Amino acid sequence: MNIFIIFSIFITIAALASYINYRFIKLPSTIGLMVIGLGMSLGIIGLDIVGVEILQPAEELVKSVDFGETLMKGMLSFLLFAGAIKININDLAKQKSVVSVLATVGVFMTTFIVGTAIYYVLQLFGLSFPYIICLVFGALIAPTDPVAVLSILKTINAPKTLETKIAGESLFNDGVGVVIFTVLVGIAAGESTSFGDAILLFVEEAIGGVVFGLGIGLAAYRMLSKVDDYAVEILITLALVCGGYALAAQLHTSGPIAIVVAGLLIGNYGRRLAMSETTRDHLDKFWELIDEILNAILFVWIGLEVLVLAFTVDFLLIGLIAIPLTLGARFFSVWSTISLFKFRRQFTRNATLILTWGGLRGGISIALALSLPAGASRDLIVSITYVVVVFSILVQGLTIKRIITPEESPA
Repeated sequence: MNIFIIFSIFITIAALASYINYRFIKLPSTIGLMVIGLGMSLGIIGLDIVGVEILQPAEELVKSVDFGETLMKGMLSFLLFAGAIKININDLAKQKSVVSVLATVGVFMTTFIVGTAIYYVLQLFGLSFPYIICLVFGALIAPTDPVAVLSILKTINAPKTLETKIAGESLFNDGVGVVIFTVLVGIAAGESTSFGDAILLFVEEAIGGVVFGLGIGLAAYRMLSKVDDYAVEILITLALVCGGYALAAQLHTSGPIAIVVAGLLIGNYGRRLAMSETTRDHLDKFWELIDEILNAILFVWIGLEVLVLAFTVDFLLIGLIAIPLTLGARFFSVWSTISLFKFRRQFTRNATLILTWGGLRGGISIALALSLPAGASRDLIVSITYVVVVFSILVQGLTIKRIITPEESPA
């Protein structure tokens, strides 16, 4: 099918879903769109059961575009940049210790806790998968999703410091999670990866991503400072996102981390020192619109993905069990981090609970699961990942506001 036709269909579905949600359902945008996507999927399956043959063409449409490839190597760069330019770097700097530990040590801890727990859960169901495969699941479900987190944060009145922790962590820990995932997938595939090689890969991807992001961000900043035309300056930021993300992949550094770092630089110093008020206004509106459009497509798409999943009753039950396991691991990693720093600083009341419940999983976890080689382990991992993500966005996303009280005095 022609790529323009496919894109047109998804845009049309997203537009109709946005209209329906705005007029009738009135849920937060991303949640409402995913609910509608899920409803469409279940409706198509129901029609197929009663004899209306619509399931096969719907499956072909969803399969016609690689979700993992499109998100990880296309949409993600735009969404990360759009989120990063809104973060105040001074607020983030005040939370750098907590954010750094959550985005690194926290991801490692969650990976091994979830992976180990799932290994034993699978045995209860008579399923025997290598421990390394379970760790792969732990790695892809460990990082919080910046796209889901930032979209939900728009709808809640979180204390500023807490919002910075949640947003800052989500912007960086997906890059760390992707690196851990890549290493573990290589080991599972039989590649000889020593501990030293794994550490070297992590440094190359993560630290290299930070350095590369600073480099391309500074280059774009210098160009922006020499121009006073909002159309040209917006085009420069587009080139930064597209070209920078593509070049990072070629250099084997973390594209997500590079774009976040570049976005923070442009969003703080570029906007303030290299742009006129007119350019700032146009830039903000442009990237907010990009963010809204891509989020609409992404969350409808997540809902439609249920059409192509290999669900079984056992997979569904394991997915349901994986929900409290993932939350428990997240709680432990957050509690450990806060315990480490609570003697030096104060935290918002219920910070552990809020950071745990606000650590949403989203499209990145599904994209990583779908990137695995075909086989029984892929079908299992994709299915249970989908269950965890749907719960995270629908249940956690809809209830996070209830555990945050605006009168709290954050530190």
